[in-house]
Amino acid sequence: MTFQRARSAEQREERRRTILDTALKMLDEMPVAEVSLNELSRRVGLAKSNVLRYFESREAVLLELLDRALRDWLAEVSGEVAAGVAPDRPARERAEAFAAVVARSLARRTVLCDLIGAQAGVLEHNVSTDVVVRFKRSALGGLDAMAGLLRGSVPEVGGEATSVCLLAMILAGGLWTHCRPSASARAAYEVDPALAALHLELAPALEHGLAMLIVGAMARG
Repeated sequence: MTFQRARSAEQREERRRTILDTALKMLDEMPVAEVSLNELSRRVGLAKSNVLRYFESREAVLLELLDRALRDWLAEVSGEVAAGVAPDRPARERAEAFAAVVARSLARRTVLCDLIGAQAGVLEHNVSTDVVVRFKRSALGGLDAMAGLLRGSVPEVGGEATSVCLLAMILAGGLWTHCRPSASARAAYEVDPALAALHLELAPALEHGLAMLIVGAMARG
């Protein structure tokens, strides 16, 4: 694919969408760490310098994809929470149901989890302050929406809802990296079965951690 120079605002926006869509397809094939600007440029059909006219770095592309993926996930999970958390159940059961719904929903979205896992250590580096400000402002809006879902399901968390949701997303990113062990780590689990407790599966581990966060917030409240 070879593009002519984009001259109108519509053409420039179409070019940006093409770059983002191409990067997203790459994430279906490879982890964040393997997505390079050179390969992205090749697949889009632009010189690397031309891709940098639209995004200041590889990390800026991926950070925008994370923002988009978070918004898509929140739109989907709100319906799942409404269907999966019965409002007439005791508070503890509602807390555990909310944790289960959110954990299963996030675990299905492997690209989102990979991006969350790379956010602080990778994606927020090699980008300008303006890029990070835009992302953080959007992320705050998403965090407020997620906290609203939690308060709607488990009002007993009170004013801790936002903190719970922020920690839940950090937990999801951290668990993602631990749930994808290296070949050496997998071999270690086989050599010493006593290490199996350290070999985590994302959905159950996230569900357990999120439930503890919510129940702990209820106790503090």
